[in-house]
Amino acid sequence: MKKEIYLAGGCFWGTEKYFEDIQGVIETQVGYANGNTKNPTYEEVCNKETGHAETVKVIYDEEKIGLAFILNLYYDVINPITFNRQGGDVGSQYRTGIYYVDPQDENTIENSILELQKKYKEKIAIEVKPLLNYYKAEEYHQKYLDKNPNGYCHIGKEKFDKSKQAVDYSKTYTPKSKEVLASSLTEMQYNVTQNSATEPAFQNEYYDVFKEGIYVDITTGEPLFVSSDKFESGCGWPSFAKPINKNAIIEIKDKTHGMVRTEVRNKVGDAHLGHVFSDGPIESGGLRYCINSASLKFVSKEKMEMEGYGYLLSLLN
Repeated sequence: MKKEIYLAGGCFWGTEKYFEDIQGVIETQVGYANGNTKNPTYEEVCNKETGHAETVKVIYDEEKIGLAFILNLYYDVINPITFNRQGGDVGSQYRTGIYYVDPQDENTIENSILELQKKYKEKIAIEVKPLLNYYKAEEYHQKYLDKNPNGYCHIGKEKFDKSKQAVDYSKTYTPKSKEVLASSLTEMQYNVTQNSATEPAFQNEYYDVFKEGIYVDITTGEPLFVSSDKFESGCGWPSFAKPINKNAIIEIKDKTHGMVRTEVRNKVGDAHLGHVFSDGPIESGGLRYCINSASLKFVSKEKMEMEGYGYLLSLLN
């Protein structure tokens, strides 16, 4: 099902480029939204206080990507607490805003803003309103950075690289019932993922495997870790510096066995993975994700394309 959302995030050249490469986004277009005049020109928007915001129209496939996921990506390329300013651009036309056409989207947006607010002491400055009007910008603004690769952009290259790898796994990978898991997993895999058991150290499948590839959740197939982030920690279990997508996991305080630790679980499948500790390599962020082999399936680089993970091959380059 096609849906649309309108996002104002500073200069629309970079914002459009950022969203056009995301899997599940069908089409992007730049224009002027929620202003006081009809059919404004770029010069009028910049100089005559029309009230319009430079805005990107995002048309997406709801079966492949959700609005909440899109909004989290949007927050990653804006400063959500500044008014009428993004990067070096200043003026009301550069304000941040989320403009919706489906009234049912309002609740998703408001909940998303509430979650975002928890990360800041300052009040979130993002304008949330129904789309009152929208006018397509001049043709030379459309796909501007495709036409002018060295053109001005307030978004850093690393953000564009991240957007190309962004996948809404909640639309792709789904949890399985306990009955299905009991029949498809080994006894150890089931006890680890469903009963939070721990497999023996140094007696598990991947603790000493360092081939190129990715490690996916055994219960859902969701990609979790990449071999380039795996390191030898000496603990006897697979250790990773970071997950592929931090939003794919949840962390829970674990007070079992007379210790206080941070448990790591797969968000979609709610499967126990292991624990995360703060004694990892400093140069890689200082974390050690200590993960049970029984909660993972290794997909070698050679098999990634065949098994549907080809879009992640760039992580190994």
